[in-house]
Parts: sequence; structure tokens; C-alpha cells
Amino acid sequence: MASRSRRRTDHKARTDHKNGTDHKARTGHKADTDRRRRFPLRYALSFLLLLATLAMLILHGYVHNEILADFRVRPEAATDRVPQKILDGGPVVDTRGGRTDSLRVPRNRLVLTFDDGPDPTWTPKVLDILKKHHAHATFFVTGTMTSRHPELVKRMVDEGHEVGLHTFNHPDLSYHSRSRADWELSQGQLALAGAAGIRSSLFRPPYSSFASAMDDRSWPVTEYIGGRGYLTVLNDRDSEDWRKPGVDAIVRGATPEGGKGAVVLMHDSGGDRSQTVAALDRYLPELQARGYRFQTLTEALDAPSADTPVTGAALWKGRAWIVLVKAADGTTDVLVAALAVIGVLVIGRFGLMLLLSVAHARRTRRRGFRWGPEPVTRPVSVLVPAYNEAKCIESTVRSLTESDHPVEIIVIDDGSTDGTARIVEGLGLPGVRVVRQLNAGKPAALNRGVANASCDLIVMMDGDTVFEPSTVRELVQPFADPRVGAVAGNAKVGNKDTLIGAWQHIEYVMGFNLDRRMYEVLGCMPTIPGAVGAFRRSALERVGGMSDDTLAEDTDVTMALHRDGWRVVYAEKARAWTEAPESVQQLWSQRYRWSYGTMQAIWKHRRAVVERGPSGRFGRVGLPLVSLFMVLAPLLAPLIDIFLVYGLVFGPTGRTIGSWFAILAIQAACAAYAFFLDRERLTPLISLPLQQILYRQLMYVVLLQSWITALTGGRLRWQKLRRKGGVGVPQPDAVASAAGRAAR
Repeated sequence: MASRSRRRTDHKARTDHKNGTDHKARTGHKADTDRRRRFPLRYALSFLLLLATLAMLILHGYVHNEILADFRVRPEAATDRVPQKILDGGPVVDTRGGRTDSLRVPRNRLVLTFDDGPDPTWTPKVLDILKKHHAHATFFVTGTMTSRHPELVKRMVDEGHEVGLHTFNHPDLSYHSRSRADWELSQGQLALAGAAGIRSSLFRPPYSSFASAMDDRSWPVTEYIGGRGYLTVLNDRDSEDWRKPGVDAIVRGATPEGGKGAVVLMHDSGGDRSQTVAALDRYLPELQARGYRFQTLTEALDAPSADTPVTGAALWKGRAWIVLVKAADGTTDVLVAALAVIGVLVIGRFGLMLLLSVAHARRTRRRGFRWGPEPVTRPVSVLVPAYNEAKCIESTVRSLTESDHPVEIIVIDDGSTDGTARIVEGLGLPGVRVVRQLNAGKPAALNRGVANASCDLIVMMDGDTVFEPSTVRELVQPFADPRVGAVAGNAKVGNKDTLIGAWQHIEYVMGFNLDRRMYEVLGCMPTIPGAVGAFRRSALERVGGMSDDTLAEDTDVTMALHRDGWRVVYAEKARAWTEAPESVQQLWSQRYRWSYGTMQAIWKHRRAVVERGPSGRFGRVGLPLVSLFMVLAPLLAPLIDIFLVYGLVFGPTGRTIGSWFAILAIQAACAAYAFFLDRERLTPLISLPLQQILYRQLMYVVLLQSWITALTGGRLRWQKLRRKGGVGVPQPDAVASAAGRAAR
């Protein structure tokens, strides 16, 4: 955050940008044009962050068999194209260089092979048993498990075991092309290089068995794999430990007859391997006592090791791969934790809003409720800061003249260039004054209005907003309580007939107004809306008036009032109709300023957390809630949709859809209750699902941009929204109908 001195130094430049009066900007000065053409750092960082997050999720899904996984297994096929000597031969098949040979393990030698690992639970136990009995084995590892647990593969190699490939994703290669087979092999070697700095020439096909089970589907794969320089390793003895038949059965299945040598199949992954571990601890000493030696495959065949060191670029590529996988797993773990946090926050916030808004509504709507002993009837000064509001200002001022409460109307023209002041003066309306000033920004215009106001109660509104006749009267009634320093009105979207307008209408009714009820009950309302708010003059003077330290002067002054000990309340019947942005670009500009300004205000008032008295109460209750619900939760909320897309593409689809609709149902219930409290028709809620998919992502990017702007020390320009003047004075029938509904 910029310091106060820097803000004061930059005040002139900032206010010029804010109101569009900078001569260079208006005349298209070349230097400014060049600056605008450059891609801002915060946009680049947002894009790169999104891209990196997606890449990490995809990588995580890939190494966890959620992407490209194929669990199909070929049924048995004919064997007429498989050479007979292969069918009758040993478990090691050599098709390298066009050969068609098979090898057997010599007598009294056993090659224990373990498939599907390494597993973080069972592989260390297997390694411990092997070390205890001074036995070596050959581990056929998958690339996915090697990538996730490289330290276990490193331990295998360090302890003298041999490592072979079992593909990367464990597919039945007979279903796939040669290019997929090459991919499985190369990715497996990449993982081995990164984990242990080796490459292997041993390969065991997934779902393989004895040499006699080779068929016309698997034989072409074996030939091709041999052509790539690999020995295919099958087995003589299947312990069938994957069936979990019991320790005795596993030992029997793994024991050869008559001192024969054998390649024995076991598993160190793929589920509960406690029986395998127990059987191994009995099996090794029993067969060692019979004269068997437990060796790696190449040791048993008296051949050079199949594991050779990797150096140079291949080694560094492998290490980089392991680092990326660790980063992907770490990122996903963080995102899952963040998803849990956002779930708690979203549900907690909705629950808190519903509970406290019910309490607020019951208190303020009960028969005979009054803010004080007598209603407030004294005149009120209404301030209308205006900069280039020619299209809206007449409707705004005329709506004020219809007020059923005595008002003094002051329009502060902040250096408009479109004749806003002349339009107001030309109306010739009684009780309306125009105060002109050189462009200095909205806070300065409001302070100028307060200085020219003759009343003790000050109502502030925007130049594009329309009041109902009862708005001012309802807005100032809480001042009957001398503890109240400011009142938030009920801002409503006047142009809600478009899709983007309907989305903002839902947001205003559901988010803003339910929030204000909740925050009032908690005594920490963070913002008096600029469109409709009222202040006690003495309260404003005590906090120094409207400040230009932040881009959210309404949030800034509200927090200052809390810290000074004033109550800030919500008047639901004080309705004001405002013109919401009608394009994505305008909405982006407005919410970007709101988000960044809110962050500035939180930072400015951060010392309240450690202070005593009213300031400390607000700092330890209000600031954390505002930070959680207005900064952190919206930033994390899109994770719900990210994991929705991820689950739809990679599964589990049914559970993902169910979870998303459960969250949507909670939001819909909360929204329906908010609309019921505000006596609004429920029709706009039809667009709620689409709002959650599209609108929330836009708000997320806006908030992310605000974070990046703050962290990179960027300066945010105030961008004037282009108004169409589409919100007119409420029709008498509509007002009477609304009043009648409110009375009921």
C-alpha cells in the first residue's frame, strides 16, 4: 500500500485520471497511448497464474491416473501366431534385434519381483524385510508411482535391488498404438532418471502372466518392446497375493518344486499388502534354509545389470520432472485445502447471514419498533456530487424534489465538461443549489457539499441514482438514536432487464443487503453505499470528513466511524435505484476500483486490530470478517468451479455434479430468502446457475487483479463509467405498491 505522503503527492495526478480531465489523456497524447498499449504486468501475472494452476492440476491428474488412465483388460485370444518355443519357454523373453529367445532362471535361484509400486505404506515394509534377510529383488514400478514417491525408488537402487518398467499409467498395451507404447516407456524412463538417476532395460507388461499365456494380442507388443531394446519379464510362480488368500497360500504359491529356479510374482502396491509382508518374512528364511539365493534378475542370469546410470540432459530432465510432480501435488493439496476452507466460509457465511438477517428483520419489523422516542422530522441536506452526469442528473434531482421529507438539495459539480451544472440550474427547481468547483474528485466534492450544507443530517447519493419519495425520510429515522453516526440505505439495480443487470440485481439483493443486516447485528458494517447513505455531521467532523486516501471513500469513512465509536445501521426501506454497469468492461472497471479500494481501506485501518475500545472491537471483529468474506472468500470461490470442471472431465463425475448442485442449492435458498425479505420477485433467480458459472469468474479475476495491483505497487486509475440515463423517477403506482408491500 502506498504511504499517506505518497498519496498526497500523487493526489493531483490521481484525481485528474479519476475524472478524466488530464489533458494528455483526453487529447490522445502519444506517451499515454504507448503506455496503454503495453500489456500491464498485473494482466500477465493473472494469466500466468491461471495457466500455471491449470497445468499443475492436469499434471496432478496425470500422475494420479485420473488422466489417460485405461483399465481395460484384453480377454484371452488365439495363440497361433506366437512361436511355440516362447509358449514352452522361460519367463524372460528376448526379442531384441529380431531375436525370439526365452531364458529361465537357474536352479536354486529365485527372483522375487514386485509389481505396481512403489507404495508409501507397503514398499518400505517390503524393503525392510528384504534387508533383514539379506535378499535382493526386482521391482517393476509404474511411472506414476515413481514420480510421486521417488525416494523409495532411490532406496531400492541404493540397497542393491533392480528396477524395471511397468509402464507409466499401467494400461494394457494391446489396446494401444505403438506411439502410446513409446510414450509409456519414455515417461517411465523419465521418472526413473529423476528418482534414482538410472534407466532400465527390463519391462513387464501390465496384466501379464506366464509365458504360456502369451497370445496373438500380446505377442506383437512383446516384439515391439524388444525392438526398443527391452527384455520382457514374465513369471514362473504367481503368489496370487493380490487375492489376499492368506499367508500360507501366498507362501505355497511362491515356492517352486524340486529346487527349480523361478521368477516369482508379488505386489508391493495396489491395496492392502499386509499378507504379502507377513508371507515374505516367513518365505525368505524358509527357502534360504533350503539353499535358495534371492537375487535380482540379472544377478540370477549372470548378466550385466539392467539398470544403468543416466547423465547429462536426461538426468536433469528427470530431476525437473520430479520437481514438477512434487509442485503439482503440493499445489493440488493447497487447492484442496483451500476448497475446504471456502466450503466452510461459504456455508458459514450463508448460515450466519440467514441467522442474523432473521434476527435483524424480526427486530426492525416488529410492531411498534422505533429508533428513538420521537421520529426524525428536521430538514436534511442531500448532497449530489456530479461529474459529467448530464444524462442522469435531471432524473436524480427531480426524484429528490418529490421527497416527502424536508430536504435541502446541493448538487456539487466537480468540473463537469458536459453541462451538468447548466442542466440543473435550467430546471429552476426550488430548494436546489449548484456548487461549482474545479475537478478535485468525489471526496473533495462531498466535503465541499458538507461545508455548504445548512443541516445537521447529511444524505449522500450518486449523480446516477434515483430516490423514492420516502427514501430520505426512511434513511434518517435511525438518527433518533443518538449513538447512530451513519445509515446505509437499500441500493437497488434500476436497469435489471438485461442478463448482466439481472446478475447484479441478485448480487445487490442477496449479497449486499443480507450482508448489511448481518453486519449491523454484529456491529461492524463495513460500507455505507455511495448511492444511498446518511451521516450525522458531527460524526463526519470527528473523523475528518471524506478522505481521498483510498479509492473506496465510502468504506474508508465507515470504518473510521466504527473506530470512533459510532453505530452504523441499515435502513431497508430507504430504497434507491441506481444505474448498474451494462457492459463487462464497465463492470470490470467499477468492481476493480471497489475491490482495490476495499483492500486499501482494510490496510489503512489495520491498527484497529491491536487498539482498545470501539476501534479494537471493530478491528478484531469487523476487519477479519470483511477480509474473510469480501477479500479471501471471493478469491477462493472459483475453486468450486475449477474442481467442477476437473471432476466432469476426469471424474468422479456423479459425485462432482452432486456436490456442485448442493452448493448451488444452498446459495439458491439464501438468495430466495433475501428476495423474500426485500419483497422482490423471484424471477431473476432463474439466471442464478449461469451467474455462478460466469459472473463469479469475472469477480474472481477482478479481485485477483486487485491483489496483484496491491502487491506490485501499481496505481489504479479512477475510470468514469459511461451512463445511459436509463433509470427514471419511480412511478407513483410502483412506489405506492412498494410502500403497500412494505407496510404488509
